[in-house]
Amino acid sequence: MRTSIINKLSISLAAAAGLAAVSASTATAEGLPKSMIWTAYGTTSSGYAQAVAIGNVLKNEFGTSLRVLPGKNDISRMTPLKVGKADYCACGIASYFGQEGVMQFATDSWGPQPLRAIMTSKGSFGLGLAIAKDAGVKDLSDLKGKRVAWVRGSDALNIAATAFLAYGGLTWDDVKKVEFPGFKDSIDGVINGQIDAAFTSTVSPHVKRLATSPRGVTWSTLPADNKEAWKRMNDVAPYFSPVNATVGAEISKDKPWVGAGYPYPILVTNASQSADEVYTLTKAMVEKYDAYKDNAPGAKGWGIDNQNFEWILPYHEGSVKYFKEIGKWNDAAQKHQDRLVKRQQVLADAFKAYKATNPSKDDFKAGWTKARAEALAAAKLAVNFN
Repeated sequence: MRTSIINKLSISLAAAAGLAAVSASTATAEGLPKSMIWTAYGTTSSGYAQAVAIGNVLKNEFGTSLRVLPGKNDISRMTPLKVGKADYCACGIASYFGQEGVMQFATDSWGPQPLRAIMTSKGSFGLGLAIAKDAGVKDLSDLKGKRVAWVRGSDALNIAATAFLAYGGLTWDDVKKVEFPGFKDSIDGVINGQIDAAFTSTVSPHVKRLATSPRGVTWSTLPADNKEAWKRMNDVAPYFSPVNATVGAEISKDKPWVGAGYPYPILVTNASQSADEVYTLTKAMVEKYDAYKDNAPGAKGWGIDNQNFEWILPYHEGSVKYFKEIGKWNDAAQKHQDRLVKRQQVLADAFKAYKATNPSKDDFKAGWTKARAEALAAAKLAVNFN
């Protein structure tokens, strides 16, 4: 009898333990849907690979299936998010252009978007002007009179090049602008001696070709303590920040580059996305970081210590809730967040008012650019892209 009672008790305890385990598992994944859709860069990109790596962890740990849709350009990556066909976008800096309603988003069908960041990946690479070593350029100011690439139809590349010139106290009037049809062509232009500098990532395979060519490659340093130069740069492109790059052409841990960069990918969603879902996704990405950080190039960049809580995009309320819980969110971050949310509202109101004037399609971009600048200036907010 006593043995029977003990056996029954053991069975009951085991069942209870099993139920507790199920409950714990359910609680851990509470807020995550059975499936999610992200958009990302093409299938050969590091951003796509990182999204897949995170997706594998979500599937293995929480049973959530992640489908990653590759997009050929910024519009094709952000359209599914805009129309509700995707939940998140592992985007590039175009997500900031989308928030601002500028560049390719300065149209009547787009305008400023109510985007929120979840997390960003800041890797060990940098972004800068790859300069031919034989051009005799040490500081960016030495580019005066030199030939610099302008890539047709690529706002992101050209604004970046403009920002680097500004760091050196230069404008396009101080250099010889040479136009190219694409990014690869611009690097080929440096290799072939057509130009002296072109904007690129330090880890681009094309810039590695430049490094092994007879011209070679060099990177002008951008010391973080040069406040005036950084202000000039950020007035053009506020998304750049100082980095110590340790990977790239002629760059290593033993020979780092004191330069500039910004996160990639930037995981964003709409402000209307479920706070519970975003909270749980953020929690999963932080707490399961070790499970995916080594499974894709650049994935280590998602580490919690790499997050910049005073950057250019406001964070989603779900992410903020989690950051507060782990002690990473402070008063300065909240003040910055409130200012960014206000900025988005000012932009949204200005766009609505401008569209109400029924501008012509031909005049839309110019008119919106003016209305946008006036609204931001009136609210005492930085204009940028004027």
